[in-house]
Amino acid sequence: MSDANKAAIAAEKEALNLKLPPIVHLPENIGVDTPTQSKLLKYRRSKEQQQKINQLVIDGAKRNLDRTLGKRTPLLPPPDYPQTMTSEMKKKGFNYIYMKQCVESSPLVPIQQEWLDHMLRLIPESLKEGKEREELLESLINEVSSDFENSMKRYLVQSVLVKPPVKSLEDEGGPLPESPVGLDYSNPWHSSYVQARNQIFSNLHIIHPTMKMLLDLGYTTFADTVLLDFTGIRAKGPIDCESLKTDLSIQTRNAEEKIMNTWYPKVINLFTKKEALEGVKPEKLDAFYSCVSTLMSNQLKDLLRRTVEGFVKLFDPKDQQRLPIFKIELTFDDDKMEFYPTFQDLEDNVLSLVERIAEALQNVQTIPSWLSGTSTPVNLDTELPEHVLHWAVDTLKAAVHRNLEGARKHYETYVEKYNWLLDGTAVENIETFQTEDHTFDEYTEFIEKFLSLASEIMLLPQWIHYTMVRLDCEDLKTGLTNKAKAFANILLNDIASKYRKENECICSEFEAIKEHALKVPETTEEMMDLISYVEKARTVGIEELILRIQESKRQMSYFLDVFLFPQEDLALNATVLMWPRKINPIFDENDELIENAKHKKENELMAKREKLILEIEKESRRMEEFTEFAELERMQQYVTDVRQLQKRIQESEEAVQFINKEEELFKWELTKYPELDKLKVNIEPYQKFFNFVLKWQRSEKRWMDGGFLDLNGESMEADVEEFSREIFKTLKFFQTKLKKELQEKRKAARKRSLEEEKIEEEPKDNATITMCSTVMEQIKAFKV
Repeated sequence: MSDANKAAIAAEKEALNLKLPPIVHLPENIGVDTPTQSKLLKYRRSKEQQQKINQLVIDGAKRNLDRTLGKRTPLLPPPDYPQTMTSEMKKKGFNYIYMKQCVESSPLVPIQQEWLDHMLRLIPESLKEGKEREELLESLINEVSSDFENSMKRYLVQSVLVKPPVKSLEDEGGPLPESPVGLDYSNPWHSSYVQARNQIFSNLHIIHPTMKMLLDLGYTTFADTVLLDFTGIRAKGPIDCESLKTDLSIQTRNAEEKIMNTWYPKVINLFTKKEALEGVKPEKLDAFYSCVSTLMSNQLKDLLRRTVEGFVKLFDPKDQQRLPIFKIELTFDDDKMEFYPTFQDLEDNVLSLVERIAEALQNVQTIPSWLSGTSTPVNLDTELPEHVLHWAVDTLKAAVHRNLEGARKHYETYVEKYNWLLDGTAVENIETFQTEDHTFDEYTEFIEKFLSLASEIMLLPQWIHYTMVRLDCEDLKTGLTNKAKAFANILLNDIASKYRKENECICSEFEAIKEHALKVPETTEEMMDLISYVEKARTVGIEELILRIQESKRQMSYFLDVFLFPQEDLALNATVLMWPRKINPIFDENDELIENAKHKKENELMAKREKLILEIEKESRRMEEFTEFAELERMQQYVTDVRQLQKRIQESEEAVQFINKEEELFKWELTKYPELDKLKVNIEPYQKFFNFVLKWQRSEKRWMDGGFLDLNGESMEADVEEFSREIFKTLKFFQTKLKKELQEKRKAARKRSLEEEKIEEEPKDNATITMCSTVMEQIKAFKV
């Protein structure tokens, strides 16, 4: 580009960048129509600048045209077409198109960067963040720049060229913009304009210098700040929602105090100066202060709105680097799995922060209220609009629900896996298991299921980290683990009780063996029973008990790992394990006791045998005395003596049975006592004879001494005949017996001595036979 073009462009930019002069307050006599004022009113700076711009554009276009034409080779003169081929209208159309291309190709001043910056500032910051947003903004800036350039070209063409009335050019561009209405400052409406302007100026308090100072003060104080500092919240790590609420509430209160101690005194200071109300008429003072209150309210509302938006922005799902991390616990209380705080509590705390921000700066007094010092202060209207609060609440609710979804799913995992421990299923399974008959190994297998479950729960992670939540599961893990261990302890206590009963049973059986083994037998039978019992205990009983002790030892090894025995159970377990060693000395003591008892009982048995032999000899001698009984008057005594002897013989028989039983227990040869059998046989006739004679004597006395009318001849005769027969039989029996005895004595005597000179040929009469004969004679005499 040549230097001339550069200079022209620079001149154009300088002309376009001219700054308007500052606003000057018009004098009071502005309404007076003077020649000077008329000239000034008719003067339009914009027209003068527009003329300069047009002239510069035309000059530049001419230079470019000349330059372009100078570089071209001279064209051949156009052919002389006939009038039927080209017309004047067509030539004008071609000429217009050519001129339009020349105008459009002329250099234009691009859109100013400060205009673009101003437009960008009108766009909220939330819409400019992100890589895609930056690309979109760049595309929009290019589009605006292109539209601006096209609009300038179109305006330039329409302002420089006049479009000929050619049909082919009807669609080229649009009509020129109409001149703005109200810029005609002709005299007929000038007075009304001035009046309206003065009225506007008198009510437009916002342009008052004090208002400008207030606006600048609010801008410098609130432009780049908010009530709360949200930058370091995530860096603090996991926090309680209550702690966050407290911290932000404290920050809000401190920021509020800071504003009231810095900005508000400065505002008060502005309006305590004399020049603060300069130019404000007394009747407009209320309107002025109303404007002041509105400006202050807008500034404070904007601060609160930006604070709320900043807080909501913390929960932006597309930018989670500033999201706070809340502490939430999974708790176990009253057999229930719950969140603490609950999701609703967390949501309420988050939403309450919006309410707390909205409650800030609600007690800022208006300037007139502060200046007047009234008892009832009037505060600024700094309440946030409802739509802002609704937007913040809805956005935060959605964000909180979205960020809590991971914690909710983790909770559902716990419920799915371990809720059967809490809903009664585990209790029902245990009760069913206890009602059934199961072995120790089946119990341990079922217990191991709960212990393994407890170990599995304890190995679960304590903390689960999500975008907005750090979930602490320690309390829930501890509760579920204790619950599983409690169920295991129920089963452990059950089998521990059975184990205790088994050990007590083993000890009681050993105690029974000890008691039996150390008991001194009273009789030989008891001694033999004791020997058999101890022999069986040594072989079968002890072996079975040792097997049971080994099983008890195996079970005890399991219990030592999972169960805490009380002191008495430990003592019982030690007693059980020590019994196999303690029982052997007891058996040795039993052997000694049995040996002593056996020796004692043998001696007692020998003494009883000897005593029995002596007793039998006494009874034999007493039996021999019966052969000498011959006094009928003492028959009653004879009967008594026979009975006593029979009783002694019966006792001797019992003694024989006892001795034989003892001999059988000792495995001795059984002793025979034929003399006793002989006594039993020999005493029978005497007993019968003496009783019959006594009966006869009593009958005879009754018949002889009793009432005569009581006698019955037939029965008497029958009884006498019976007495006679029985006495006769007895007589024959004793006579036969006597003969046999004599024969036996003779045989025995011959064998003892062959040198005896002679043997008695006729024995003397037996007293019993004599007594029988006497009774026979008495009966015969009674018959006669």
